[in-house]
Amino acid sequence: MLQLDHVQSDSDGFRLSADLTLPDTGRIAVIGPSGAGKSTLLDLIAGFRAPSAGRIRLNGQDITSLPPARRPVSILFQDNNLFPHLSVGSNLMLALRPRGGRTRPEDHSRIENALHAVGLDQMGNRRPATLSGGQQSRAALARVLIQARPVLLLDEPFSALGPALRAEMLGVVQDVSGKIGGLTIMVTHDPHGARKFADQTVLVADGVAHTPQDTESLFTDPPPALRAYLG
Repeated sequence: MLQLDHVQSDSDGFRLSADLTLPDTGRIAVIGPSGAGKSTLLDLIAGFRAPSAGRIRLNGQDITSLPPARRPVSILFQDNNLFPHLSVGSNLMLALRPRGGRTRPEDHSRIENALHAVGLDQMGNRRPATLSGGQQSRAALARVLIQARPVLLLDEPFSALGPALRAEMLGVVQDVSGKIGGLTIMVTHDPHGARKFADQTVLVADGVAHTPQDTESLFTDPPPALRAYLG
């Protein structure tokens, strides 16, 4: 269970408030107008931004002061976070062994299994620049799969892809999140994607990250702030 207990984030005159609880498993969409604080919410959970008030707890553990590297959280941004000078396999190995050291045969097996899970068999020796946009997204998902952290954050990772490929990648994310078995939180501007992907949705509007609601119910009868956003 992920708890944001009376959390506030203040920056350059903008304040985001979040007082909500998310389940320890499942898929959550985060939607709202541009500049409303969706990415700020993910930054708070990941540890890239410190709250000005409140506490963040994961399964009862206070993680408010933990740096990002020590949080049981992985995050996928729009640029996929792949190191261009490394092969796909080396990118995954770095995620598996961030401090380096001697690799083991089972490490390579885990990498092969992760690549297979996202449909990138035999592509471990390729560099990111030689892959298509969809393949790069799959490689980034393989990396978070191999980390197997209980919270996966996605900040509009597929916004640069076309509609058909974006829908395909949502299906891959569903598969990956099912294999990890934890909580997946995805920021999106696409209501159709949210309805396809998420069990629950958090609306971020007017400086507030609202309590998660059943996705279908939320979009069937949207509150005024969401109705204004959807148009």
